[in-house]
This record gives sequence, C-alpha cells and structure tokens, in this order.
Amino acid sequence: MSSADYMRPGFQSVTPYLIVQDASQLIEFLIHVFDAQELRRDLHASGKLMNAELRIGTSVVELAEASDAWPAIPAALHVYVPDTDAAYARALAAGATVLYAPEEMSYGERSAGVRDAHGNHWFLATYRGEG
Repeated sequence: MSSADYMRPGFQSVTPYLIVQDASQLIEFLIHVFDAQELRRDLHASGKLMNAELRIGTSVVELAEASDAWPAIPAALHVYVPDTDAAYARALAAGATVLYAPEEMSYGERSAGVRDAHGNHWFLATYRGEG
C-alpha cells in the first residue's frame, strides 16, 4: 500500500495538531515567522475556528481554537528553516519570547528556541552537517 492510498495528498505521516486560544493569532505568527501557506480554514457553526491547515516547508500543521471540550495544550515543535537567525528574529518580532538564542549544536545544527504567545515551544534549526 502506498502513502497515496491512506494519506491525504500533501500530508506527511505525522501531522502536528495545535489547539490554542486565539487560533487566528497563531496563524498570523506561522505566516510571519515561517512564511506558512494557509491551505484551509473551517469554521464551526459558532464562528470559532474548527480546523486550519498550514504548510510550513514540506510539512502541514493543523490547528484549532480551544473550547471546553478541547482545551488548549502547549506543544513543542522542531522546525527546519533555511536561516535560523532570520527565523529567530522574525519570531521575536512577532511576539515570541526567548528560550535560547541561536547557537551551533554538537549534532550539526544551528538552533534557537522560542515560546509563542500560546506557550508552544518552537525549536528552529538549520542543518549545517556533522563535524
């Protein structure tokens, strides 16, 4: 069975799903920091965001507005970006707070960490090669 048989086109095997308060704000953060492309936005009859899909690079992230039945849950995501320092600067400009500033890691990545306004941790990384 190929992935085309059981996965939606354009999705990957693991798709992060974020549940937050003020989902529209998170969508704007993802667009600003990662140049995300909004693929879909579905509203509940109440007008709340029921589901949104955004493409970040080669991956899709889904998200929804928190509710009593589905409370907000902070997440941690590792995201490869072309330029860690530039993404870090955009994240701070978009209101994120510092977890750690960009630095070279022993495993071959330049990495930085930020926390968005919803409490999600974003680990930004550019692979530089081993050694």
